[in-house]
Amino acid sequence: MDWYFLYSFIYGLLFGSFFLVVGFRLPLRKPFLWERSACCHCHTPLKFYELLPVLSYIIQRGRSRCCKTHISVLYPFMELLTGSLYAFCYINIGIKWELLGALLLVSLLMIVLVSDLKFMVIPNQLLLFFLPFIILVDNIILKKPFMDSFIGAAAGFGVVGMMILISNGGMGAGDMKLFGLLGWMLGMKLVLMTLFLACTFGAVIGGLLLLTRRIDRRQPVPFVPYIAIATIISYFYGNPLYMWYASFY
Repeated sequence: MDWYFLYSFIYGLLFGSFFLVVGFRLPLRKPFLWERSACCHCHTPLKFYELLPVLSYIIQRGRSRCCKTHISVLYPFMELLTGSLYAFCYINIGIKWELLGALLLVSLLMIVLVSDLKFMVIPNQLLLFFLPFIILVDNIILKKPFMDSFIGAAAGFGVVGMMILISNGGMGAGDMKLFGLLGWMLGMKLVLMTLFLACTFGAVIGGLLLLTRRIDRRQPVPFVPYIAIATIISYFYGNPLYMWYASFY
């Protein structure tokens, strides 16, 4: 048995639980490092066994122990998703310095995903917090040229900025800043691929939701889920996809 795979998954579950807290509290400017976790409905402090990722949800049958209120399925979903992505990163990269960059990227996406699903907000504080760690890993540890990172960031930030102007607010400033940070990590080629894939996924899935009347035409829809999917695909499979596409020309 590959114990590193198991460790990656367990650490992902634990960090996923923490990312949920950050994503829920940061947009509300509530402390998340030292303040004890409490029930979202009756605010009763939670016991340690109520904080076990996924297991607590299963044991409590999706309901709060103190007030019996339904617990959002987003909790176990995000914990399992983070655990799965951490393990996926290990499988594809192994124990290398590059693994740090991949885990950093996944961590950023998971917190932003929670924040966008809950509040449709991408906090500036979160992006600024991750920026120095991304520079440390990408440009100092992995020795990626600063100019390549800068060009990628400018491409992601600039293209989304133009889309916002042309569409008169079809995307938000938070998306633009996030793409700037993703561009720093991915580089120009892959961040533009990410943008293309995210818009494609958004158009297809959004169109299906409109056809099935699950959403209204004027209803705002979180865009980060599509960005997250597109980023993972571009990060791990972007270069082969680019070569496949280029082979037609």
